[in-house]
Amino acid sequence: MTRTTRTGSIRTTLATLGVLTLAAAGIAPAAASGPAGTPATAQAAAPTSARVWVTTADGGRRLTDGGTLAFDTGPQATDIRVSPDQVSQRFTGAGASVTEASAALISGLPAGTRDTLLRSLFSRSDDGIGLNYLRQPLGSTDFNSGGFYTYEDTPGQFSIARDQQQILPVLRQALAINPNIRFMGSPWSPPAWMKSGGSLNGGSLRAENYDEYADYLVRTIQAYAQQGVTLSDLTVANEPLFATSYPSLSMSAAEQAQFLRVLDARLTSAGLGTQIFAYDHNWDRPDYPLEVFSGTQGISRVVGAAFHCYGGSPEAQAQVVAAGKRVYFTECSGTDSDDAANTFGDTLVWHAENLVVRNMRNGGETTISWNLALDQNGGPHQGHCGTRCNGVVQIAGGTVTRNAEFYVLGHLTKFIDAGARRIGSTSEQSGGLQNVVHQNPDGTRVAYVVNASSGSRTFSITDEGRSLTHTLPGRSVATYTWDPQSTTTPADPDPASWYQVASSASGKTSAGASRPPRAGSTR
Repeated sequence: MTRTTRTGSIRTTLATLGVLTLAAAGIAPAAASGPAGTPATAQAAAPTSARVWVTTADGGRRLTDGGTLAFDTGPQATDIRVSPDQVSQRFTGAGASVTEASAALISGLPAGTRDTLLRSLFSRSDDGIGLNYLRQPLGSTDFNSGGFYTYEDTPGQFSIARDQQQILPVLRQALAINPNIRFMGSPWSPPAWMKSGGSLNGGSLRAENYDEYADYLVRTIQAYAQQGVTLSDLTVANEPLFATSYPSLSMSAAEQAQFLRVLDARLTSAGLGTQIFAYDHNWDRPDYPLEVFSGTQGISRVVGAAFHCYGGSPEAQAQVVAAGKRVYFTECSGTDSDDAANTFGDTLVWHAENLVVRNMRNGGETTISWNLALDQNGGPHQGHCGTRCNGVVQIAGGTVTRNAEFYVLGHLTKFIDAGARRIGSTSEQSGGLQNVVHQNPDGTRVAYVVNASSGSRTFSITDEGRSLTHTLPGRSVATYTWDPQSTTTPADPDPASWYQVASSASGKTSAGASRPPRAGSTR
């Protein structure tokens, strides 16, 4: 296997593609106010050219290099005005989850095919997209290759041996390709003996077992570290408001706050700096993490909230930002459209608009899809997904197919470096021409643009007093990259003073898009 590493510089990373000057474009919901972050400290020179890559809903263009565009026109009627002095949250990363179902499918591939797949996912070289964030389920989810399990199904007998069979080897191979992958740990359920009802499915964590569950999570973090995987971030209950027929946990906000006080003490005693994100559920209940924050004041490791896409709208995240906390977007699964022929295009547009643009224009630092790989039946899985859930890739009979999720993520991670800052830009409303713009640590700028409307749109990007003009087909996504020749990157604002968002986005999707992606599910 060729060992490659993800560089910190877009300019260096794309040199192998013959790219000298870079540019990125994407999607974003309208109406974000100017951030309260610290502005850049130096005036940039005016850009001269940009580079563009495009993916279309019909699949005819898939991260296709569209060549060089010159900053040589005036602003058009539709203009993306970039404001580098408006600096907000960082980009932490994007990726998916290596569920046991995903790991089994990847592990079952011939060695050469497996190596090629993982390089395409985690390397930026050649046609790789450089994924750099994995949300790692801790124990069983609804996507397993065998029966349900935790790491301590019998009290006193803790082991991650089952993860060592397929999951951890895949994670280590991903790390060998991209050592800069960041990991979040997310359990679906504590061991059944800690819960009311005595089952992994549903039930709540008994108060008398808070200490045991905290110790269980500490041991899990330590055991993963011994295997070479650092769980830097943690949530304590996947979808705590959705107890169901697969491993799950019912946990109120008050209960979560109480448990986090116990967990914080255990993590501190173990010398672990793990960050905690509250909630880990849908956009429709931002009151939940706000209540957790109120109940955990003074606990510095409770840094923010994690959100999913199956209810509500991304604008709810702004309430967490307004509370001075950080936002991670941690799960969304695409599903088949009513007409399967439309699945690629519907997923491309809906995910790009909601999981990238609207998410990031409302404080999101991450975009994390759900399963990294699933088979032609959307499995193996143990619940829901009546319209078939889809992974970032499909693996069937030894053949790997890149789904729309691959390109939604690739338009981000191939061009935006971890640590980049979102900077200001004007954008249309949901369903129109939307964008989000970042500045990399090396000063290059990246615009992620989505045209969610059915017809092509001609527009300009204006930065430092110069404009480029481009026409983007209907229902397509593009990334534009350029170098404003600046030697100064935006200063790092205090998270407590991050920008406020005032959005008038409707929350509606473009015609034909599947919303929510897991149709018919209450997840």
